[in-house]
Amino acid sequence: MEEEGKVGTVKLDSCGYEIITSSQACLSAINSYYHQVLIYGRKRSVILEAVGHDQNCVLANTLAAHFVYSPASSRARPYLDAANSFLEHATLYEKLVFDTISYLVSEDRDDDVAIQLHSKLLEEFPRDLVSLKRAQVLCFYMGRPDLSLSLVHQVLPQNEGQNYIYGMLAFPLLELGQMKDAEKAAQRGFEINKQDIWSHHGLCHVLQYECRFKEAIQFMEECSSSWSSSSSFMLTHNWWHVALCYLEGNAPLQRVLEIYDNYIWKELDKTDTGSAEVYLNAVALLLRLCVRDELDMLGDRLKILAECLTDQANWYMEWHLDVLTVWALAKTGEIYKAEDLLKGLRDRVSRMTKKKQQLMQKGMKLAEALYAYGRGNDKHGVELLGPDFDANDYKIIGASDEQVDVFNDVWYNMLLNSGEAENAIEVIEKRIKKREGIPYTWRLLERGYKLANRPEAGIASKQAKALESAYFD
Repeated sequence: MEEEGKVGTVKLDSCGYEIITSSQACLSAINSYYHQVLIYGRKRSVILEAVGHDQNCVLANTLAAHFVYSPASSRARPYLDAANSFLEHATLYEKLVFDTISYLVSEDRDDDVAIQLHSKLLEEFPRDLVSLKRAQVLCFYMGRPDLSLSLVHQVLPQNEGQNYIYGMLAFPLLELGQMKDAEKAAQRGFEINKQDIWSHHGLCHVLQYECRFKEAIQFMEECSSSWSSSSSFMLTHNWWHVALCYLEGNAPLQRVLEIYDNYIWKELDKTDTGSAEVYLNAVALLLRLCVRDELDMLGDRLKILAECLTDQANWYMEWHLDVLTVWALAKTGEIYKAEDLLKGLRDRVSRMTKKKQQLMQKGMKLAEALYAYGRGNDKHGVELLGPDFDANDYKIIGASDEQVDVFNDVWYNMLLNSGEAENAIEVIEKRIKKREGIPYTWRLLERGYKLANRPEAGIASKQAKALESAYFD
């Protein structure tokens, strides 16, 4: 470890930007951290080694603060204090990174201001793809793919042909429904780097949306050998996509459960696993199966998962996970735990700024509707979501189009279970016009027609059967 109080010299990081450090090992650890962020790697903790090599390095301390930050913890503060104490010696690049991160982890931050600070940083230092990634993550939790796309376009001219940028371009494009452009971007990212997991993910999103299920599965399974060093979330999330392609293509359910058992749940056996990251993909997949009335096929999987989700250490980390957890607890009879979680969510919303409260009301409403659905109170769930519900309007919980789509299926089921057949038919028909290749959606429509005593039930049934036999043997 370098002598405390010693100010280093100017060195260039892997982006070519100036930082002050007295340690080459510190610089190497910072560059390794950049790499881990961009590949969704498991070893982002390497940034703490950078601080160990030079505890006076402003950039190392600032990035470490972001790495350890969580709203319920004060662990980031010592790193920010250390960075601030040497800020007068820092380069412009380090100062701007410090400004963005210190604001990002501050209480009562305004997300729009946080994005503006990142944009300012990227204007000066457009090759800083780690800061771009950080800003895109924030845009994701804001439900603002338009802002995310704008930031990519801001730096794209200085990063033409570079590794990782095209996967970062593809994601907001697909979230904005620009599927052809998203496919081109993801494909280019894959051509530059066959192991770019974010390009894998983006291309799978597009193929899945377009109901090219066999193509998506073949592509992802061929790429899967390169995922072993990925973070728990990214590894299990990519396998979640594969499982959904099997499920939506009407493959035997055993294939879906094999993925759950071998590539999602089994991830918990590793010592460096983020359990909440795994639980998110696990419960999201089981909800898909339950919506399709396949609860008997699950055995004790949902009960075991729900028992894990009663641990409050996994609560309040991700709104998306909390919403799904409310459903899982209610569905398995953990009523008091589900109600405790709902109460905690309400308390958190009440402590937000008024602007944030208004945004998160939808998240709160969705959690309450999923609680009603888990309890079998479909009529109340429909009342909560209202007649104009569209899951795409609820991405503020921190979920992609594909992730929130299951809530549309929940809504359709609640409408049908509540006897609102005509309303269900209307919204399901609109859904099929957008994405007509999913057998399950046609089965929902068939069910609606039958409940309404309409002759179109036979046509829907025929279409469902044709699709059910089209994808897999």
